[in-house]
Amino acid sequence: MVGIVFGIGIFRTPPLVAANVESDLAFVAVWVAGGLITLAGALCYAELATAHPDRGGEYHFLSRAYGPRLAVLFAWARGSVIQTGAIAAVAFVYGDYMQALLPLGPWGPSIHAALAVAALTALNVWGTRRSSLSQRALTGVTLLMILLVAGVGLLGPGAEPGVRASAGVDSSAALGMAMVFVLLTYGGWSEAVYLSGEMRDVQRTMKRTLVIGTAVVVLVYGLFNLALLNAFGLEGLRASDAPAADLMRALGGGTGEALLAVAVAIMALSTLNGTILTGARAFHALGSDVPVLSFLSRDDITARAPVAALLVQGAVALLLVLLGALTRDGFKAMVDFTAPVFWSFLFLVSLSLFLFRIREPDRVRPFKVPLYPLTPILFSAACAGLIYSSLAYTGTGALIGVGVVLAGLPLLLLMRRPDAPDRAAAQPAAE
Repeated sequence: MVGIVFGIGIFRTPPLVAANVESDLAFVAVWVAGGLITLAGALCYAELATAHPDRGGEYHFLSRAYGPRLAVLFAWARGSVIQTGAIAAVAFVYGDYMQALLPLGPWGPSIHAALAVAALTALNVWGTRRSSLSQRALTGVTLLMILLVAGVGLLGPGAEPGVRASAGVDSSAALGMAMVFVLLTYGGWSEAVYLSGEMRDVQRTMKRTLVIGTAVVVLVYGLFNLALLNAFGLEGLRASDAPAADLMRALGGGTGEALLAVAVAIMALSTLNGTILTGARAFHALGSDVPVLSFLSRDDITARAPVAALLVQGAVALLLVLLGALTRDGFKAMVDFTAPVFWSFLFLVSLSLFLFRIREPDRVRPFKVPLYPLTPILFSAACAGLIYSSLAYTGTGALIGVGVVLAGLPLLLLMRRPDAPDRAAAQPAAE
């Protein structure tokens, strides 16, 4: 779980969180609150995964709870908004740090982002496998970088604590947006449930995995953000697009900044490559369930890869990079674009736990969420709140994302009639 959650988002989101809180204490508090919400969600997913194990993840849960049509709409949303938006967001993080190494003018971050998406899509189309570097090694590199920056920030000279002037600021709106960015950074925990079918003593192991994993992530992210707060102060943190690189430059000059930028760029490329590879499965699922899109489900025998799905995904991601380039902050634009759609489907998944408890009271549940129904109520309420925040307090990108999902509704009329209630689950749309 630690390996899944740790990612390059932590190197980009702290300034965006700082811009939406009014004090140092609030900055720390939202990261702690995000950790608690993450734990609640992970426990809910643990029950769903152990009671309904399937490699399809959310696709399977939604199909069983609400029917295959909603599952197909989720596959469309994942392919057109959630996953492609994530690809573009990661690409912008890569672009921000590469710009520090190889400046390409005012459009530099967007150019770097587009080149990365195009190159890695071509690599996957060619059939080249992902790097053989293990997940544990990548996690180790990421953890080392996070702790290195944390150590530099905590041990270095501190900045004067800043308090943001709140005149004219809607504090509730700002807090809502801060939580959107915090929970984006904690994102990825839901992928851990795909291991439930392979665990021995799943009840004990899943609980330990989720509780200990969440504790480690919250602790490390907490140290990292305290370090940035100590080094920059709230105002200084808001002004930095790449705070880790700025901190390393202050310590080691251009060499320190370059080393950190290289490390983050490598981690971003690794994340981007994996996201491109797994994201194509959403389009592949659509091709299997919607005959008019059947070309998406065909694999190229020579390349041994879903070439059509990869090319369509790459084209959508490049379009999003272009749209993000036209905004002031491409990364934030992608968060706006994906957040309401992502949290809407997560909200439906959270409600499915209640539906399954009511419909199937006698089903064997190797793991039951603690403090039911309080824990799933907390998670569902958090999802609902984040849907509202991501729609009410973001830019037009959020409405565009919702519009893209609604544009997929006609596909439901073109669906292949399912042969069995769980047929849709055979086509996973998750990583």
